[in-house]
This record gives sequence, C-alpha cells and structure tokens, in this order.
Amino acid sequence: MHRNIKAALLISTYNWPGALTKVLSSVRCQQILPSEVLIADDGSDEKTAKLVRAFQKEFPVPLRHFWHPDGGFRKTIIMNQAIAATSCDYIIQIDGDITLHERFIEDHLSIAEDGYYIKGSRVLLSEKKSKAFLAAEHLTPIKPYSIGITNRINALRSLFLADFFTKRRKRSHDLRGCNCAFWKKDFVAVNGYNNDLVGWGHEDIELAARFINLGLLQKSVKLQAVCYHLHHTFNERNNERGNYGKYKEVVDSGVVRCQNGLNNDAL
Repeated sequence: MHRNIKAALLISTYNWPGALTKVLSSVRCQQILPSEVLIADDGSDEKTAKLVRAFQKEFPVPLRHFWHPDGGFRKTIIMNQAIAATSCDYIIQIDGDITLHERFIEDHLSIAEDGYYIKGSRVLLSEKKSKAFLAAEHLTPIKPYSIGITNRINALRSLFLADFFTKRRKRSHDLRGCNCAFWKKDFVAVNGYNNDLVGWGHEDIELAARFINLGLLQKSVKLQAVCYHLHHTFNERNNERGNYGKYKEVVDSGVVRCQNGLNNDAL
C-alpha cells in the first residue's frame, strides 16, 4: 500500500452545489484522508464558490477551488490547472456527482502501482433514489441490497474477492473520469488533458490512450474504491463524434503528448 504517498482528490464540478455538498461530506468521512482536495470548477456561478468557502472553514485537509468563467464545456482546461497546482504525487479523480464509500481513498492508495493508471467502477443511483439521497439531512448508507441502484455488484466492497476481478491490460476505450487515478509524473509526461477536445465527451479515454502509448497499462478494479453516481440528465453531445475521432487518431498514431495541454495553460 502506498499510504506514504501524497495523493490529491480531484473533483470536477459545474453548477450543482447540492450534489457537491454530498460529495464533500463523503470526503470528510473518509477513514484515510487525501493530502488535499482540488475542486476543478468549469464556470459555476457564485453558489458553488460560497459552498466551497463554507466547507473550507472546517475541512480536515486543504480544500482548493479552481475556477474559470463559463465559456461552455471546457473541463480539460480547468482540470489541467488544478493538477498543475498540486504538489501531490498521485491524483485520484472523481466527478462532482460521485459520493464515496468511507474507505474509497484508502482503497485507491492500496491499489496505486507504478506503471499503471487505475480504472474504477461505480454504482448508479436511480432518479428517485438520487432525489431522496440529496434531500436527506445526513449521508444515506448505500448497500448492495439497497433499492434504487443498478450495477449492484459495484456496491460490494470485498478485498478478498477484489483480487479475482483485478485486470491489467493494454486498454483505454473504457476509462471513465468519474473514478480513476494516475501518477502526476505520468500526467505531465503526456502533457495532461487535451484542450482541443471541445464540448462533452471522450477527454478521459483520449488521455488514457496517451498513457498506453507512454507505456503504461490499465489496472481495472472492482469491489474496492466503491463510489455512487447520482442520476442527472445528459449533457449536450454535439462534439462527441469529433472528440472520439481525436481519440482514434491517438490510438492509430501512437502519439504520447498532446500539443494543447498542460504546458499551454497551466504551468
């Protein structure tokens, strides 16, 4: 276990302070805390900034808010800025609608391994379950038998069984940024997220493809690093096809570094 490494928890968000409240509350309940928490805010209004300031007053680790004006979906830019600003060695990444099992950070530290990036799994909450979860005064425990969830097996935490589900492979197409992790040195080596991917879609797998081209492998895990995905409507996906095309270009060309990434706007 890499308990001695400095790990930052990176949370991307946009105009959903109700969900972010639950996410940060679940971070505060972690048995092992990250070294710091980075909020990558893609242009939310003042409500999110006010919420973060309130949490900062009593948060158990540094809570840092990175924001830029709302100019449409520009998530890669603010993620690059947040990661560039941390001195931590390891990045654990989730979305602002992902709440955490109390041993989420502990598990991610245990599975961190040189030469790999991590692909985690998630539990999906139904719309009704999500509304009840958001409305509750305190965090509502979610179990594998809870009503209103899908991907039910992903709600089970079993370190013994997890070993049988762990896969190491040369794969990039199935990474989801809502639960993943990587070494900052590897992120810097590929020049971070590609800012040429405009609008929703595929920035995570494009990054993963360059990780693979760098020589890393994907370590896919289940039954540990458990997290819960709140229901929400889909974002506009007007540029999804073009972004996927850029991903395919990376796969076909074997390119490692993007041109418009970390070194353009963050360092």
